[in-house]
This record gives sequence, C-alpha cells and structure tokens, in this order.
Amino acid sequence: MASREGRRRGHELVPLAALISREMKNEKMERPSVRYGHSAQSRKGEDYFLVKTDCHRVPGNPSSTFSVFAIFDGHNGNAAAIYTMEHLLNHVLSAVPRGLGREEWFQALPRALVAGFVKTDKEFQSRGETSGTTATFVIVDAWTVTVASVGDSRCILDTQGGGISTLTVDHRLEDNVEERERVTGSGGEVGRLSIAGGAEIGPLRCWPGGLCLSRSIGDMDVGEFIVPVPYVKQVKLSKAGGRLIIASDGIWDALSSEMVAKSCHGLPAELAARQVVKEALRSRGLKDDTTCIVVDIIPPENPPPPSPLPKKPNKLRAFLFRSKSHDSANKLAKKLSAVGTVEELFEEGSAMLAERLGNDEWVGQTTSGIFTCGVCQVDLTLSEGISVHAGSIFSSCRNKKDAMEVYATCNNGEQDCLGQRTGLYTDPQADPFQL
Repeated sequence: MASREGRRRGHELVPLAALISREMKNEKMERPSVRYGHSAQSRKGEDYFLVKTDCHRVPGNPSSTFSVFAIFDGHNGNAAAIYTMEHLLNHVLSAVPRGLGREEWFQALPRALVAGFVKTDKEFQSRGETSGTTATFVIVDAWTVTVASVGDSRCILDTQGGGISTLTVDHRLEDNVEERERVTGSGGEVGRLSIAGGAEIGPLRCWPGGLCLSRSIGDMDVGEFIVPVPYVKQVKLSKAGGRLIIASDGIWDALSSEMVAKSCHGLPAELAARQVVKEALRSRGLKDDTTCIVVDIIPPENPPPPSPLPKKPNKLRAFLFRSKSHDSANKLAKKLSAVGTVEELFEEGSAMLAERLGNDEWVGQTTSGIFTCGVCQVDLTLSEGISVHAGSIFSSCRNKKDAMEVYATCNNGEQDCLGQRTGLYTDPQADPFQL
C-alpha cells in the first residue's frame, strides 16, 4: 500500500512549470483557430448539444486548450440526454491519468472516452429512469480530432481536397450487419415489429424492448444487449484544416453525408449549420428533432516558416540508405493519399470492454498490479480482474444480466460484479468508476 501511495503521489506531483515546458516543446505546429456554429429545430424536445471551447489539459497553459462538441439525441423522454450532456465530459476527463504530456494525452483519450461513456450509463441507470440517448462526442485539440459515439448521430469530416470522411459508425440494427451479428450471437433477438395477421413492419429492432439501436446510454428496460461502449476514432488533420459536421439523425435521415457537406460549402460555420438544417427540413419536413453543429478548424493566417534546407548528404550514406528511404516515403505517401489529408491515429469499435479497457502496456505503466472492480470497487488480483471477467459485452450490475453469461464472484462473495468493468485503474483518483 505504501508503494502504491508513493507512486500515486509521485505521479500527481509533476511540477506545473515542467508540464508547460514540455507542452511548449511538443508544440511543433502553430495551432489552428476553431470556429463553430449550431442550429436546431425541435419536434419532440429530445435533442441536446454541448459546446465547450475553454477546456485545458494543463491548468494555466493556454497552449493546452481543447474544445468539446457533442450531440445527444434522446428517446423515450429527454432525461438520459440531459444527464449525459451534464456529466459525460467530467467522467471522460476524470478517467485520464494526471500529469500526461501531449502525446500521452492523445493516447489516453480513447480509453478515457470508453470509461466515461460506461460510467455515465451506469450512473444514469442507477436513477431508475427508462430513457435513453445517442451520444456523439467530439474533442478537437489543435489538429487532432477524437470522436466517440453510440447510436446514430453522425460526425463527418470535410477536408480541402480530401473528400468526405465519416468519423462515426451508425449503430442501427437495420444497417449495421456486425451489430446484428453481435446481438444475435449473444442470444438476443433481432426482428421487425409484428402486427395483426403476422405482417412485419418498420426497421429491425432488438427484443425485448424493441429499440432500433444496438448501442446507447441508458435504456435500462430494453434488455442486456444494448451497450454504451462507443466506437472511437482519432485522426490528425493536415495544415489545410477541415470542417466537422455533427448532427442528429433528423439530418441524416433526410440527407446523405455528401449532400450535407455540399449544401453548406463556402459558408461560415454559423450560417453553414443553419443551411444544413434548412436543407434537411426542405427535403423531409420536421419529422424528428433536427440538430447540427458545424466546426471549422482553420489554419493560422501566418503559417510557420518553412524548415531550413537539409545539409548536403554524404554520398556514401545516401547510396546505402536511398532504397530504404524511398520505400518508406512511398509507403507513407500511399497511406496518407488513401485518406486524403487525414492521418488516422486510432480506430476501435469493439463492444467488448475486456478488449477496450483490459490490461495492456499502457495500463501496466499506470497501475501497481492490483485491479479494482469498476462496479463494486473490490480489489482483485490481476488474474481475477482479467481472465475471470473478460470476454463479455457490457451489462449493468443490477439492471441488466450479462449477455454472454459470464459472471464472477468478487472477494465480498457477491455475484455479477461485471469483470468488463474490472481492472481499469488502481488509483481511485484516476478510476472512472470511483463514485
């Protein structure tokens, strides 16, 4: 315990001046400016959004500023959307270990986003309300964009000369074959609504409950197969910047991604968001809540000076390494050209928390080897935390049964403590499930 406390104190007491100095050294490219606009038309009053542009990775360091943009499309009431809007950001940030440098911060974000989504879901379900919500959560830090999403609110990226990239995955059972296979493979039932005479109508749904989505936050009454584990994607833009368009399904049910991007091309962010909503209403009418956020990541007006020309290379060295360098350059060029002006840094969509929050090199560097059950907070050994609990999709301690029928008995003798939420952090300060 003493060594654990010592490591914790040592990890937290990184001097602020040292962090700021590290940030300044790592800031190799001048930061872009971020401009945004939003627009919405309400029919059911279940769409909510979040815009926060003054977040800081390092307190007191202006160069560590990042922005958050999110849309929450509720169903069966607005309670889940409101709760998620108010709590998700704090849960995500609390899951990021303290004292991280810039690159470590980017590497930690995907895990922290998963932990934040799961904790938000767990806390909301403990309230006993049956509402649910989609969540598309976007973090913009200089040229790096990290997106986490459950449900069918979408985020696209329009880059200059790079085409349209979709940064989310729609978790609609009607359209997503992998999610249908996950649900049915776990013992769930996927089918359409049956009416008198045996006829089936409407989109594919998960039964019991009849939800069209396979992932959401909340929805405690629709069965154990609806999970809050987000798809996460992280990309880095070129110096040309780009435009993010985040919208609820009221937009995407009316317009394709290409149509949305084209409809607002050349307009500033505020007018662009209004135009997207206007085009959606013109195409389909106001059949659902319709919300859009447009975020422009704009290159600085005065770009940094070009790097000095390299010194004339040694002829012998050039001969020996020419082939290798040429091949590496070709591989890099092909990789970047495949995604236009976007470099993909991270992508993961698995619904299994054992894969998303399990033990790996990064966890090993920040833990002492003893894990804590994310639900009941009981300390577990490494083998108990991973092998006993691993392999299942998420389900709630009290309100959902484990869809893969993987149960575990913690040291306190209580069953069903959910190993998918086990073995995350040893430091309660960094444990996203510490209540």
